[in-house]
Amino acid sequence: MSSSKELTREELFRFVEENQVRFVRLQFTDINGMMKNVEIPVDELETALESGIMFDGSSVEGFARLHESDMYLKPDLRTVAMLPWTFDGHRSARIICDVYSDSEHPFDGDPRYRLKLVEEKARKMGFIPYAGPEVEFFILPRQNNRPVFEFLDSGSYFDLLPVDIAEHIRTEVSVHLEEMGLDVETTHHEVAPSQHEVDFRYAEPVIAADNVQTVKLVIKTLAIKNNLYATFMPKPFFGVNGSGMHVHMSLFTLDGKNAFYDESAPDGMSQVMKYFIGGLIAHAREITAITNPTVNSYKRLVPGYEAPVNIAWSKGNRTALIRIPKARGKATRIEYRSPDPSCNPYLAFAVILAAGLDGIENKIEPPAAVEENIYQMSESEKQKRGIYRLPANLKEALIEAESSKLVREVLGEHIWEKFSRLKEREWWEYSTTVTEWERRKYENI
Repeated sequence: MSSSKELTREELFRFVEENQVRFVRLQFTDINGMMKNVEIPVDELETALESGIMFDGSSVEGFARLHESDMYLKPDLRTVAMLPWTFDGHRSARIICDVYSDSEHPFDGDPRYRLKLVEEKARKMGFIPYAGPEVEFFILPRQNNRPVFEFLDSGSYFDLLPVDIAEHIRTEVSVHLEEMGLDVETTHHEVAPSQHEVDFRYAEPVIAADNVQTVKLVIKTLAIKNNLYATFMPKPFFGVNGSGMHVHMSLFTLDGKNAFYDESAPDGMSQVMKYFIGGLIAHAREITAITNPTVNSYKRLVPGYEAPVNIAWSKGNRTALIRIPKARGKATRIEYRSPDPSCNPYLAFAVILAAGLDGIENKIEPPAAVEENIYQMSESEKQKRGIYRLPANLKEALIEAESSKLVREVLGEHIWEKFSRLKEREWWEYSTTVTEWERRKYENI
């Protein structure tokens, strides 16, 4: 497992001196999951540590109104890293920050803070949570600083040969991530042409979400440097697999034992793990607006392209929403398969973890595991076995989230109000836009 070491002030300033750092980028994430930053000269680092760096919160989507715009960035010294692509110019480091509404109080609408609150709840229940996301993406041609929606290659899953121009980018990504302190486990070509995946070692959820943001930043930066375009859009092409972000999650006891593992159980799965699964099954429809927050997300969540649409769990079956990998002992974990990389990782991990913890608190037993191919079941058979579907579109997902006590508690009223307003507007824009498909379909009516 990966746990980032927090630097002392002395270690930080030694790091700055040894790496000849000239600028520090203070990074944070808005409600939509977009990474932002405020760059300061290294001389201002002491001020950042003492009182935080003030910025205009009203300029950030979903943060503050004009009359309450002054907010503060406070660096988390577990996240100090050089930006490797600046080595040949003005050398810059980054530090991920927590957002404060004043110099003393965390901002209630900071997605990172909302995840911290759920982590704290887990600890009070006697658990240390861990998350390990798998980030999928497409690398496309670029023209006039815009993506060209054409494939770069005809490669498929785990292809070995350098079948595309993006092959060396994956290597560069791995090297840069290692230089920034991330433990990369695998990078490989994915199922669809021009599609790739990066997996990194699991960590406590806040750090894991930090890592997702870092991975996206590195991939997008290296694509630009190579005159290509990286997109984390869930379904950029019809007829091929979309990009998911499967999330592996486990709970450890405070003395370091995997709470999901029971060596005396025939399947190695503890009762805690089963309750966690029960919570996820019970809340799956409610949390989908957070794990799959865009109109395009639901173009991926359709049968036939390895994306889960059925709310069920399995010990190996990839047609179920929740899969239990075969590894046992310390590696015992669940894999939650619906999230996609358009989500805000802090909010997504928060609702997934909270749903599982609710299952433990309320002793929610999961239904029986489903090992058959659910895609091949009839609707009547699925109904008979209590297998329901995830929401079919963003509007349906928002209706489910609206009535969810869990989602509102996890996000807090500030984020929920802003998030739901943004997403209702997105749905309205989508619903009223006339597309090229419609013109072709209906032009002769």
